Amino acid sequence: MMTLLTEIEKRPQFYELCFLIGYLFINNTINATSILMEAGREMQGIDFPLWQPFVLEYTSAVSFILLLPLLMLFLKKVPLTWLKLKNNIGWHVLASVAFSLMHVGLMVFLRKLIFLSQDMQYQFGELPIELIYEYRKDAWSYVFFVMVIYCFRFVISRLIGEARLVPDGEEVSEENSKAQECDRLLVKKLGKEFIIKVEDIEWLESCGNYVNLHIKDRVYPLRSTLSGLIEQISEKGFCRIHRSYGVNLDAVDSISPQPSGDCEVMLKNGKQLNLSRRYRDEFKVRLS
Repeated sequence: MMTLLTEIEKRPQFYELCFLIGYLFINNTINATSILMEAGREMQGIDFPLWQPFVLEYTSAVSFILLLPLLMLFLKKVPLTWLKLKNNIGWHVLASVAFSLMHVGLMVFLRKLIFLSQDMQYQFGELPIELIYEYRKDAWSYVFFVMVIYCFRFVISRLIGEARLVPDGEEVSEENSKAQECDRLLVKKLGKEFIIKVEDIEWLESCGNYVNLHIKDRVYPLRSTLSGLIEQISEKGFCRIHRSYGVNLDAVDSISPQPSGDCEVMLKNGKQLNLSRRYRDEFKVRLS
């Protein structure tokens, strides 16, 4: 269990994708076999090639799989968190339309290729009606994928362990703790609590309402904004280098300028992070 969680921590999006791929192929295999079984019940018998339902179902599944990385990237850029839900819901409605059009385009293209290889013609139907028909299903698939991705991340974050800053001295309210210096993290994981030093954090990554704290090979989500957290622990040697990243200055190994004007920051653990021009000057001053 712990080994699997460690692997998921390192490549969470890969395992999200694997989970959805597994679901799609199981679901679409059931759909294809259901078509064959229902056709077999008819008195006329099966009047189409046995491979046809599998091609129809699997081309849809493969098209969804090709689009899932784009959906995950879009969720990172336009998250559906409570604070941004009203602002971002409209963008996701538009994205669902684009998602459906791309799904239909890929699906029809693959079907035409496969049918052509069998000296057969695939007819999609009348375009406006079929697009509306497909969007009804694809819009629900879009919602389903988003729900699964967020549920998967929620469950994994609870298994990995959620962190919170512990101010020096006695326990205080969250409002008062923001004004106090924090040098420890209290991590709750699998019913246990343990302490991690803030100085052990190597780099920070913004993720919606959370900031992922990267400590060696572990990742701990902390409910905060990246700007608020950096402000709170900047005296501990942390600096923001990008809209999505912050680093522990003691973890920095080297900086490499890029033709675009940005830089690449190499950490001692081998991780490379982008240093944007907006934060470059402040970072170099802090580093020196």
